[in-house]
Amino acid sequence: MIKVGIVGGTGYTGVELLRLLARHPEAELRAITSRGEAGTAVADMFPSLRGVVGLAFCDPKDAPLAECDVVFFATPNGIAMQQAASLLEAGVRVIDLAADFRIRNVAEWEKWYGMTHASPDLVADAVYGLPEVNRTEIRHARLVANPGCYPTATQLGLLPLVEAGCIDLNHLIADVKSGVSGAGRKAETHTLFAEAADNFKAYGVSGHRHLPEIRQGLARAAGSDVGLTFVPHLTPMIRGIHATMYARITREEDFQALFERRYAGEPFVDVMPPKSHPETRSVRAANTCRIAIHRPQDGDTLVVLSVIDNLVKGAAGQAVQNMNIMFGFDECTGLFHVPVLP
Repeated sequence: MIKVGIVGGTGYTGVELLRLLARHPEAELRAITSRGEAGTAVADMFPSLRGVVGLAFCDPKDAPLAECDVVFFATPNGIAMQQAASLLEAGVRVIDLAADFRIRNVAEWEKWYGMTHASPDLVADAVYGLPEVNRTEIRHARLVANPGCYPTATQLGLLPLVEAGCIDLNHLIADVKSGVSGAGRKAETHTLFAEAADNFKAYGVSGHRHLPEIRQGLARAAGSDVGLTFVPHLTPMIRGIHATMYARITREEDFQALFERRYAGEPFVDVMPPKSHPETRSVRAANTCRIAIHRPQDGDTLVVLSVIDNLVKGAAGQAVQNMNIMFGFDECTGLFHVPVLP
């Protein structure tokens, strides 16, 4: 049994972590922090956790985080980079669900996130937590940078093709849609019901913060830079990401077999049969990525469809998956949830 702390437990990823960890047979929740909600019972804020989580939120300065085996940061960007060093020095392993340690080039990170990095020396030590790529490194990591939701769906959809070198790496396109929970729990006009419901729109077309993260991962797989056009969209649903990716074929392969081989044995990636159309509701509340490959009109363009729950495989579920790997548990422990339908 390992002792677990969560910094910033009042957002959507925080409550999702609580939901997953509360029933994890190898994890004991010891602390959940929130400056604004210190003293409030978790179950009073999240009635779904009544009878499941008996803790109250505590102020970070009073939390026994240094006594934990692992601490999750479910905080906005810029928080973990200020607090991770002291925890690591105390022997605590850290999993950051924000973007503080995802991008290896610190100057690039500062350009996209608009702030000075507080712990640039830790960036080189951080392991990018995409298990389907970095499982061995994650096993020995002290600090894991949990991938973003868009990057998870997009990279898993494109990696088999990029690794095989059978597509034009200079002209990749990712057309990706997200539910409104991806924007977090804070109150903002564009996520109000009257604004987001019965509406569909693109945003960040000129550049989105997840673009350099996706390019970094694909470039590592390719061994060279890649050209990627990434366009995110906001959809009128709560959970889910649907990524539609386009790649021009440069070498013939059995593409279905390529994907099936690449993800054989991966417990949370489901390569669906030919002509399938995965739906976001087929992965709701589950740590699963479903992928389908199409070749319209037998032309020279492949279309890859990839769906995840942005709060689970795109955030909290993947973080627990990383924890399992780091501590030598079965990777699927606490994560075999059947998707919720309807």
